[in-house]
Amino acid sequence: QVQLVESGGGLVQAGGSLRLSCAASGTILSINDMGWYRQAPGKQRELVATITSGGTTNYADLVKGRFTISRDNAKNTVYLQMNSLKPEDTAVYYCEALVSIGDLRLTYQYWGQGTQVTVSS
Repeated sequence: QVQLVESGGGLVQAGGSLRLSCAASGTILSINDMGWYRQAPGKQRELVATITSGGTTNYADLVKGRFTISRDNAKNTVYLQMNSLKPEDTAVYYCEALVSIGDLRLTYQYWGQGTQVTVSS
């Protein structure tokens, strides 16, 4: 079994910063891409940012220049530094990881439980 546990969400004023963390644990052979997604009330889940095992990053246009994704492969952890937060960034943030497990090294997608980020105006 693989678990992703997020932390770091909370309430912040517009213009403020938060740092989210997501640690993967379990019987993991390797972790490929990791990412952050978010879902606001009444909206579909959307991509925020992704990072490959080699460190290549990809960002949604709405967060470019404000958010930074990073990872510590030794700790199986991905981070999301969020600066210049806006009320429209309010959502539940989910981490996601593509994890290889088992003798056949099959790759599965795993999700965290989500952490609430609320930005007040």
